[in-house]
Amino acid sequence: MKRLLCLYILICGSYGFSQKEEVPKKFVVDVNQFYGSIVLHNPDISHLITNHPGGVILGLSRKRFGNEEWESQYGYPDTGASFVYQNTNNSTLGDLFGLYAHYNFYFLKRNLQLRIGQGLAYNTNPYDKTENFRNNAYGSHILASTLVMFNYHKENLFAGLGLKAGISLLHYSNANFKAPNTSTNTMAFNVGLTYDLDSEKSYEFIQTETTENVAEPIRYNLVLRGGANESDIIDLGRYGFFILSAYADKRLGRKSALQFGTDVFFSTFLKEVIRFQSISFPELNVASDTDYKRVGLFIGHELFVNKMSVIAQLGYYVYYPFDFEGKIYNRIGLKRYFGDKIFGAVTLKSHGAKAETVEFGIGVRL
Repeated sequence: MKRLLCLYILICGSYGFSQKEEVPKKFVVDVNQFYGSIVLHNPDISHLITNHPGGVILGLSRKRFGNEEWESQYGYPDTGASFVYQNTNNSTLGDLFGLYAHYNFYFLKRNLQLRIGQGLAYNTNPYDKTENFRNNAYGSHILASTLVMFNYHKENLFAGLGLKAGISLLHYSNANFKAPNTSTNTMAFNVGLTYDLDSEKSYEFIQTETTENVAEPIRYNLVLRGGANESDIIDLGRYGFFILSAYADKRLGRKSALQFGTDVFFSTFLKEVIRFQSISFPELNVASDTDYKRVGLFIGHELFVNKMSVIAQLGYYVYYPFDFEGKIYNRIGLKRYFGDKIFGAVTLKSHGAKAETVEFGIGVRL
């Protein structure tokens, strides 16, 4: 019996020592009121800039302390979610409700906070050719939206309460999923409070050593992207598209890789644009059988975070039979790795500030 008891204690003890250290979960909520202006980025929306918009930004953030390698590499950012209500004070534009996933990055001894969020927004009064024909900013109820906040940020000043104040940028666009899509950008001042839900708990930051081998050879990537979009010509129709991409990348270190490659675009909506211009605008000398396909070369950069990465690419069309928005294009977006080779991507392809489409892709990195 004594031997069995000793064996039981030994097994329990070894089990306890084998458990991984519990990852701390510490959450902070914040509420901010904002007031600002819609920026005149396009003269076509000048009639919509009448009053100052305002609203509320709510956030829930989880603090990170370095339990994963990427956390210390990026200065222990927070991860979380934000909700935004924006009253445009314009009955034509309607109101906006947005939900975002965000990162909070810190600077100057964590006194400055940069929040970057991406998500979806709902607009209450989009364009309608009979009921709301003046709203050429939003062609659909559902919009892609970006939230950027740059704030002075001080947590837990008294009984878990803190404060923050700064500037915010809110971008709304459906990326030509449905015309019209002139989009809006709201620049605003914000002020608010933070509350630490676990103010009685404190954790120290862990400096994690880099263990990943980043001395990689050149890697080769194949990507298939697709989606649906339409031109700026209202009621011309929404069509599917797909893009084949092939590129090489060279890892420069833990965080970065450079890219060089090519895209082949099969953008079906351009068929209708070509047909429309050939019939309606003969002075443009567009032949109805003009090829709608395009081929581009691009350079790019990939910023590795964890399983997520951020990509930015700049391209130039080398095959460009039909003139649409110019020969230079750019792409920015997110990749998510599933294992060592397979990844998914959501990217915005545009020509300067003029969005063409949101692309959904799947690829392999060899």
